[in-house]
This record gives sequence, structure tokens and C-alpha cells, in this order.
Amino acid sequence: MYATGYGIRPMRSARRIRPAGRLVAVLLLAVSVSLGLAVVAHGGTAAQDATVVVQPGDTLWSIAAQRYPSDDVRARVGDIERANGLQSPVIGAGEILRLPS
Repeated sequence: MYATGYGIRPMRSARRIRPAGRLVAVLLLAVSVSLGLAVVAHGGTAAQDATVVVQPGDTLWSIAAQRYPSDDVRARVGDIERANGLQSPVIGAGEILRLPS
């Protein structure tokens, strides 16, 4: 049996949220979800980039061809140069290069 009577009231917040407050909350939630999805679609952040230590005889071309076999190697060489702030494709053994995802 359920109890009924004057002392039983439906659960409601003591403070009412105004419709404008709800709208702001929904918009903030939508913006944060959109930004999160955009980051995931873009491939994540730089913190998730892989690194490689350049070995003797390695070139940016060989690293890009090995790391991204199904992509255009020329474009990936450019991506690696931009990610590491390189002015030319010349690299030396022992350098640590970030590889964009």
C-alpha cells in the first residue's frame, strides 16, 4: 500500500531554475560536446602524437613511408616538418621527431 495524505508531496527542487538558465546550460553542453567531437574527428591533440628517434640513414621520406604506408608520403613529410618546426627535410641521427596522427 502506498501512503497518501497531506504530508506527502512530490519531490521538487526548492529553487526553481528559470528558462533562461536552462537555455544557457543546454547551449554550454552542446558547445562542449561539439568541441569534443571536433577534437576526436581531427585526430586528437599534439599530446597524443607518437615520437620516433632518428636512426643513421633515416630520412623524413623513409620515416613517413614506414609510418603512413597508405597515405601520400609527400603530404606526410610536410606534416612532420610542420609538427617539428623544421625548415628543411634535413635530419640527423639521434633527433626525436613528433609524428602527427
